[in-house]
Amino acid sequence: MDGVTETTRCVLHVGCGAPGIERLHPVFRAAGRWQEVRLDVDPRVAPDIVCSTTDMQRAVQDASFDALWSSHNIEHLYDHEVTLAFAEFRRVLKRSGFALIRCPDLQAIIEAARTDGLESVAYVAPAGPVTPLDMLYGFRPSIARGNEFMAHKTGFTDLRLGRLLIEAGFAEVRTKRALFDLWAVAIVDPGRTDSVLAQLSTSGIEFDGA
Repeated sequence: MDGVTETTRCVLHVGCGAPGIERLHPVFRAAGRWQEVRLDVDPRVAPDIVCSTTDMQRAVQDASFDALWSSHNIEHLYDHEVTLAFAEFRRVLKRSGFALIRCPDLQAIIEAARTDGLESVAYVAPAGPVTPLDMLYGFRPSIARGNEFMAHKTGFTDLRLGRLLIEAGFAEVRTKRALFDLWAVAIVDPGRTDSVLAQLSTSGIEFDGA
């Protein structure tokens, strides 16, 4: 990979979508420090690797990445596929590695739907107004245009997400709720927890204990 040196760390960006530096979390944007490898099931977004997160065996070697970034990707899996994907997340990470995950917060969405209604506008994204119904089942305008990859097939609370990551083999997991987003950092080696949390803190995301 161009630009990779002995000190460059590699992040696997799963469910990467279309190219764009803005799709990476700021912690992975430092020039010369991180190399992004893009993975997606949709070949139309021109990823480096085309495959499903539920089975990366033929495309990604064991313990080959320093970090994994998954933003609004895991909710597109069928529920029974989540454990497969999380086991793959753990498999591809080095002993010193971590996974940073963002997905919709099911609890916050349900609360908004009960308070304001399913089709009320919760916030406005670059793609347009987003309702609790969109957050539950996927952004309806995109799906209507034929992008069925945008459909949501399961959901997560902070407790459920943390439990599933621990069951997948991660040693420690911290979660954070922020508006309609649910965040998790899953750490392979518990001895690395403080340094990982400190690194994330410098890029603007605080977990308990950071």
